[in-house]
Amino acid sequence: MPQHGRYRWVLIGAAVCVKMVISIYQYSWFLFAFSINRQQGWPLDQLGLIFTVFVVAATLIQPFSGLNADAYGPRRVSLCAALLAGGGMLLAAQASSLLSLCLYYSLGGLGVGALNGISTATALKWFPDRRGFTTGLVEFGFGAGTLFFNHFLQSALDLHGWRDAFFYMALFMWAVLLPLVLLYKYPPADWGRRFLTPGRPQAQDAVQYRPTQMMRTPQWLIIYLGFTLIISVVLMFASHLKMIAAEFKISGPMFSFLLVAFPLGNGLSRIVAGLVSDAIGRERTMALFFGLLGACMLLLGLFGSLPWLFAATVFLAGLLGGGPFVLCAATVGDYFGAKYSTANWGLTITGKAWAGLLAGWFSGWLVTLSGTYQTPLLVLSACCFVAALLCNPKVLRPPAGKPAGEMAPAREAGPR
Repeated sequence: MPQHGRYRWVLIGAAVCVKMVISIYQYSWFLFAFSINRQQGWPLDQLGLIFTVFVVAATLIQPFSGLNADAYGPRRVSLCAALLAGGGMLLAAQASSLLSLCLYYSLGGLGVGALNGISTATALKWFPDRRGFTTGLVEFGFGAGTLFFNHFLQSALDLHGWRDAFFYMALFMWAVLLPLVLLYKYPPADWGRRFLTPGRPQAQDAVQYRPTQMMRTPQWLIIYLGFTLIISVVLMFASHLKMIAAEFKISGPMFSFLLVAFPLGNGLSRIVAGLVSDAIGRERTMALFFGLLGACMLLLGLFGSLPWLFAATVFLAGLLGGGPFVLCAATVGDYFGAKYSTANWGLTITGKAWAGLLAGWFSGWLVTLSGTYQTPLLVLSACCFVAALLCNPKVLRPPAGKPAGEMAPAREAGPR
């Protein structure tokens, strides 16, 4: 056990680095879209559709990659995913049309989605004793990764164009991802039972829900809907931040500050949310974070033309908006057990596909209809308040008893 105890922290470090690299696909897209629009003349609304298709591809792959990782181990699935992530970026550099760019970027999205889910499951499976904190550490990589890349990418896009930037980014992804995913493995069969303590949330790990059993619970439906509504805010900034800033006449230096502030807040949110939820409970933390995020979006929609308020609310939205990736993932692990957590979280994160539609196509439609980004900002504010009501501890509570159809205690899979 001491050896496993040390190795699990090595795995967390690897998962954080993997998440940082793959986050470029999502959280640097607004830079790519702006550069492609300027150099190719391809319409921004059609480039926004590419982002939506990417989000759908990266999301819908996760139940399938999760099932395979839970059944056969994470290493081979992660290797294939790393090859796809770099390959999609490499092919995108050669794209000659919007359709081919959409196809190649989404192909890379399949790899991004698989690596995203398996990296999160590393914390869910190895740390039943500190699930919130370690999931927050891993998710910090995805939320804050572009903090280290965006200024470099913006310079590369301006100096060399988007094709060269994609090409060298593909080589960088392969160089980092392929060695790191070779470290991935899941814990021994009885690992979760070593940490069971009566009265603690992780005692739920004694009961294991298969994905089909989990989906039949009202708790999962609440988590799924709340996650979908909140993540639409994060994706709104990932795909529209530069255009929102342009509408509100935010200066270049202020926007440069936000290139650092938003991913930093987004990453820190995941660690803070994990620590707070370990202390006061997942449900109370979700209600707090989601309600405050709704207030931020309301202020941004009504008073975003004030530069200082714009910067403050965007930073706070990042500081609150990354939390759901940790809070919902840890709650899935707490409520439904660790054995099938990769597949269970993979199913839950499909809500991100619906969120992509809200943040991408639907928000764009609202802007076209109303002529301003204030409209989708106010709509997303209402979504946050609904999610806060759904996820408060008076509504969302752990399932009682064994899962439906469970005849005997589930057996843990062997080490991989």
